[in-house]
Amino acid sequence: MTFNAENLLLIGSVLIFISIIVTKRTYHFGIPSLLIFLIVGMLFGSDGLGLQFNNASQAQFIGMMALSVILFTGGMDTRIAEIKPVLWQGLVLSTMGVLLTTFITGLFIYLISGWSAISISMSLLTSMLLAATMSSTDSASVFNLLRSQKMMLKNNLRPMLELESGSNDPMAYMLTIVLIQIISAGEANAGNIVKEFALQFAIGGIAGYAMGKFMVWMLNKIKLTNSSLHAIMLLAIVFITFTVTDLTGGNGYLAVYISGVITGNAKMPFRRETATFMDGLTWLFQIIMFLSLGLLVNPHELLDIALPALLIGIFMILVARPASVFLSLVPFRKMAVKSKLFVSWVGLRGAVPIIFATYPVVSGIEGANQIFNIVFFITLLSLIVQGSSISWMARMLHLDSPMPKEGNDFGIELPDEITSELHEVILGEEHLRAGNRLADMNIPRGSLVILVKRNDQYIVPDGKMELMAGDRLLVMTELDNAPLNLADTAEGKN
Repeated sequence: MTFNAENLLLIGSVLIFISIIVTKRTYHFGIPSLLIFLIVGMLFGSDGLGLQFNNASQAQFIGMMALSVILFTGGMDTRIAEIKPVLWQGLVLSTMGVLLTTFITGLFIYLISGWSAISISMSLLTSMLLAATMSSTDSASVFNLLRSQKMMLKNNLRPMLELESGSNDPMAYMLTIVLIQIISAGEANAGNIVKEFALQFAIGGIAGYAMGKFMVWMLNKIKLTNSSLHAIMLLAIVFITFTVTDLTGGNGYLAVYISGVITGNAKMPFRRETATFMDGLTWLFQIIMFLSLGLLVNPHELLDIALPALLIGIFMILVARPASVFLSLVPFRKMAVKSKLFVSWVGLRGAVPIIFATYPVVSGIEGANQIFNIVFFITLLSLIVQGSSISWMARMLHLDSPMPKEGNDFGIELPDEITSELHEVILGEEHLRAGNRLADMNIPRGSLVILVKRNDQYIVPDGKMELMAGDRLLVMTELDNAPLNLADTAEGKN
């Protein structure tokens, strides 16, 4: 069966529905949800139930749209205050780390391709091209795993890993494109290569910063009253940012990530509604992207390259990634060895390498199908081995910490325009010694108890309300005040 206008909506919806149901069942086993989407696509593909999807260009377009949204949303969720302490580490990993991974892995591929037991034979440039497609950590996989598992890490590792995964795709993309051009043209001009890299980074960075500022200005200036239209307009500007940057010779992936960081750290209306919309859209695009890539591969072809792909994958996990991390972070002597080991382990491959592997296919590079299948196999290996063991590795290295509570039990949040905070306080017997009414309590000036939760009952209080031990108070205070002078009992804070 092939996709057409009549059955696309039905088949696509069924695949998404089944993927979500299976993910729900496998979540407790620590299996990455994105791996499930890939596998579902493979099961329904040409070697499974027979759905035919073999257009690499269409998969590439789907990936471009999906990555634009994923990177922008990841940028929006990146707090500048959190990444400042690890800014240079993240940037070094996303540039020098990618280059080192490409060189080390490419050299290994070239060396083993001459072995008689290995079913691949690649030139040095083709080996480097294969390595370049896999050289970046996958932003979709890293964002998804760290956030879905509610993982809190010590030593600012989480913002560092998210910064690296969000900003290293441009380097891997440029390496892939440049190597394709060199192989196609049959010659390399070092000056042109350096110039192209510089232009891609410069134009991408400037465009991302400018468009991020424009987004914030536009959204605050136009003052839409409909939050849904607000989010949709933001999405339109994201796609404009990517395409305009790409057309002007810059790196669109870098531009959308930087614009997301600028937007996410600025004041704008309907922030919460917009974040909810973008999170939902990110999940949808992730599912569609991974399903499409699962459908695109022919699983029986993976058997032909299983041995070399397994060797390359193991080498990347145990040698190339750790070597590139430790070498890149040499200047940062204060960073603990166990932190570097964990960063080395979170070298997840995912949809991005597979999408980059479609570029040689579309360009007609010799051996491109073999490159695509090897990258797909290694992605499966990475998600299974590394993706399923991140939590375990964090615990083993003693880098995990309790996740702070977000929000409050009342499900109430304040708009960004209100310069106040919500505190949740649980009353004990010691708090009721002076009396059990709100009027008897020493409530600081500028604080207001707006709601009381008693068991499953919510009560709007007044000064005469009698309180009981165990009551939860939702208190709104000015930013500099502590509720009821009981800051040590506050469980949640927004």
